[in-house]
Amino acid sequence: MTNTGSDKSSNYKSRPLVDLLISIIVPSIILMKLSSDDALGATTALLLALAFPISWGLFELFKYNKFNMIALLGLISVVLTGGIGLLQLDSKWLAIKEAAIPGLIGIAVLISTRTRYPLIRTLLYNPAIIDVDRIQQKLEEFGNSAVFETRLLKATYLLSATFFFSSLMNYILAKWIVTSPTGSAAFNEELGQMTLLSYPVIAIPSMLMMMFIFYYLWRTIHGMTALSLEEMLVSPHAK
Repeated sequence: MTNTGSDKSSNYKSRPLVDLLISIIVPSIILMKLSSDDALGATTALLLALAFPISWGLFELFKYNKFNMIALLGLISVVLTGGIGLLQLDSKWLAIKEAAIPGLIGIAVLISTRTRYPLIRTLLYNPAIIDVDRIQQKLEEFGNSAVFETRLLKATYLLSATFFFSSLMNYILAKWIVTSPTGSAAFNEELGQMTLLSYPVIAIPSMLMMMFIFYYLWRTIHGMTALSLEEMLVSPHAK
């Protein structure tokens, strides 16, 4: 009976893309597309959007005994976006909110370096993607474990910088596009435009920066272990 919590944790596999889809992307689409009076209405759309990160966070908590940080951030994002519209606050608060979410993630990445579970290991150096045990064995064999930890810390700083870049660009984009009073039809249209533009303006540069960080990690691991990319990655047939 005493091993129930540890058994749940051992069966847990991080799924950052699923977390982002359920906790942030789907709720954002609901708020953008279903908040009008012709659809669900602002209040019902907000409640439906809130249901996704809440349900997903509770599911992972009870099934795997794991606290889902992305689900919490998604919940905060939905509450703030919906609240700004329902309370008809000044649109400047939307810009602050858009900057706050990636900014908080960037801060969380930095804070995680002081904990047992750095977020770099969840997002990039992930055992579900990379054969961490094999790499660690090779690092110890060549005596490069300490140097690698230093490089991993540098990659963490680069990762946090990516989120801070996203935070700045989110703020600029929101201030530039969303100028109509909150709660109006024009506000919802501008919110949709901002969401569409965020992909080429923010998502693509951020993705390129993430790819650069992954490349940096790969070059570091290859140089310290002599493993090829195929040898670093987890085999799809591995048990």
